[in-house]
Amino acid sequence: MTGWQLSGWHWAATALLVGGLLPALAVACRGGAGQRLLGLAAAAPVTVMALAALAVDSGQSSLLIVPLVLAVLSFTGTVMMARLLRRPTGGSGEGR
Repeated sequence: MTGWQLSGWHWAATALLVGGLLPALAVACRGGAGQRLLGLAAAAPVTVMALAALAVDSGQSSLLIVPLVLAVLSFTGTVMMARLLRRPTGGSGEGR
């Protein structure tokens, strides 16, 4: 019985998740709202790269749609959250 053989793509994805995602999630779990948003914004590209590496390793190009969609949606979500954080809390109705 042969064991699992991990390719370079698996090691790259593991390095990205450990070296990039864990610190980003640590930032996202503490601090103010701006710091948490920064942590989530930093975690998105790392996750996209790790998913892309795993999709390339699998040899199925159709799996690349997942990181591509995540890249677009995470950017859009970050921009929307930044706008919500910037919105004044007063009820004056300015800017509408």
